[in-house]
Amino acid sequence: MVNEQVNEREVVIVGGGLNGAALALALSFGPHAVTLVEPNPPTAPDDASWDARIYAYSPGNVAWLRGLGAWTDDLRNQPIYQMRVHGDADGQLRFDALETGLPELAVIAENRSLHGQIWQALQARGVEVIAARPSAVLWGEGSRHTLPFADAPALQTRLLVAADGANSWLRQQAGIALTTDDYGQSGVVANFECERPHRGIAWQWFRPDGVLAYLPLPGRRISMVWSTPTALVAARLALSPEALAAEVTAAGGGVLGDLRLITPAQAFPLKRRLAQEWVRPGLVLVGDAAHTVHPLAGQGVNLGFRDSRLLAEFLTLGGDPGELGRLQSYALRRREDVLTMQWVTGTLKRSFYEMGPAFGAWRNHGMNLTDAVDGLKQALMRHAVQ
Repeated sequence: MVNEQVNEREVVIVGGGLNGAALALALSFGPHAVTLVEPNPPTAPDDASWDARIYAYSPGNVAWLRGLGAWTDDLRNQPIYQMRVHGDADGQLRFDALETGLPELAVIAENRSLHGQIWQALQARGVEVIAARPSAVLWGEGSRHTLPFADAPALQTRLLVAADGANSWLRQQAGIALTTDDYGQSGVVANFECERPHRGIAWQWFRPDGVLAYLPLPGRRISMVWSTPTALVAARLALSPEALAAEVTAAGGGVLGDLRLITPAQAFPLKRRLAQEWVRPGLVLVGDAAHTVHPLAGQGVNLGFRDSRLLAEFLTLGGDPGELGRLQSYALRRREDVLTMQWVTGTLKRSFYEMGPAFGAWRNHGMNLTDAVDGLKQALMRHAVQ
């Protein structure tokens, strides 16, 4: 039975993951009252263990989160000072923070730890949280939509924000179509202790069996992300800790010496997704609800945060938050960034895994040429650090 009481709200965000929670926090400093709907709020993180879900956050996003009070000095993190990329032959590409004039290229942190800090900041700001699942969406005229709940008063709002992930319930309720490209891979992730210090260097190898990345963690530890063909995923997950560590060590050429597994390996399917509509009157999609990319550039979470940064900027202007013209301006501004990253990651994936060995000389030469052209490399780094 649906609760028949209705409460008026200005902005309601569905989905309290990293992106939705950060957006709610940002909007709490603006002119609109915001409510966050998340049926499963996070629990306090366990700092005694390591989270297998590790992300590389751009300096621009770190600065934004720090300004919101969601990135504090006690967050366990590791800056990336260099990134070394190797092709499947002699191609190499090297990025260095010194060349950008920034202290670091990115900062590594665990998903659950940062998520916990964002939620602590939300609570300190007194943001309203509804820990319940909506039963439906009642689409109104213009920008007045209603979320009914079984055990809580319904919320009528001028702006609904879908921040509920790649399988967005709210996007499905709106009937918004999704363009999907299955990469035929899964991201296999795990954390390791390493014999040699990583010195804040991230490594990436384009191998015949997928893209392997080492991301530095605090101390002598790394996070491994191996974009693995679907046919090989089950066998890789079934390896013993010792066998997996030996395989990952060998695949990385032993650059950090012997590795020891410290978190069980997990896998998640890799797909490119693009919602065919990002906005409607009183509705906007952000983050993975609107788009996903291949993780080989480590930009998925950063694209989502840049969505939230710009949307919060637009909404601080006041007025009707669900007004279509403003939402369309937001979407137009964000599409170039997202489509460019989807094109770059998709092209890299196709050039290494769909165009065959005959294309090898071209792609590796392209990497070396990019490494040699300082202006091009600087442009790539400037985009990545936003």
